[in-house]
Amino acid sequence: MNEHHTAAAPPAGNVAGVLALELSPGSAPARDALPQADAARLVALLGRDLATLEPQVRALDLCLAAAHFDPAEALRPGWPLHRRLLELRQRAPGGDATPRLIAFGADAMGAIPLPLVADPTLRGGSLRVLPFLLHGDPDVAQAVGEAFEARLLDSGMAQADTALLLQDAFGARIEHARCLTVHDLAAMVALQYEHLGLAPLWPLIETALLSPQREAILDAPPEPLARYAAGEVRMALFAPAAWRARHCPGSDDEDRLRRLFAGFEARQRQFAAVLGAHGIDVTFVDAAADVDAVDL
Repeated sequence: MNEHHTAAAPPAGNVAGVLALELSPGSAPARDALPQADAARLVALLGRDLATLEPQVRALDLCLAAAHFDPAEALRPGWPLHRRLLELRQRAPGGDATPRLIAFGADAMGAIPLPLVADPTLRGGSLRVLPFLLHGDPDVAQAVGEAFEARLLDSGMAQADTALLLQDAFGARIEHARCLTVHDLAAMVALQYEHLGLAPLWPLIETALLSPQREAILDAPPEPLARYAAGEVRMALFAPAAWRARHCPGSDDEDRLRRLFAGFEARQRQFAAVLGAHGIDVTFVDAAADVDAVDL
């Protein structure tokens, strides 16, 4: 069972972002997380890059997970990766006296702490992300967050030495390294899903991320029938007769109907897999012959 949260964003005083790595075709990182020395160098360079865009960054703690994840892992209800960073920051030495640069990577034996272990089933994509969190005075954090929302997508390209460190330390060919807010990342993934034919599913994911107390319904045949509410998606599971009544009333071409139904079931599995990658549970609900009476 996936853990669900009701918060649409980290609490006040925090700015959530990612360092996004666009990998060259056929390239994959040789390491899942950086050793602590490389992680420390990376967070220092990242802090410099961010402060170049918005000097008030220097007044905030910067916490970086020097491990790469699939974008879907950073776009889950409750923002669990960034909340883990917040928890790790609270345990870090130094207190709140002065702004700190804090990086979390592999330990001296090369082992990766559990909060930084990426989902092994979500490997192979061309975009990997390193979560970071800025923390401090709520007014400063709000000003930095607003500045980043306005400028980071267009101006957040990592400087050359930052990109080179990333490429060498992770052992991957990287075409671009850029800083994004989590909202920028969500917009990028939404566009990617549109190109992959998954646009009908995005409103459910977006609601789970940004407005988890609201509901969203996907009711657009020939797509699956689904509803997001209370932290999960309930998807109608149609028997062949019920599916025909909803999607192909009056058709009697049995071979064509069988092909279409098989495609519909594959689409349901695809949607469930994407929702699962985003940490959203899917419950299948048997649909009666009366499709108007489906209780989602």
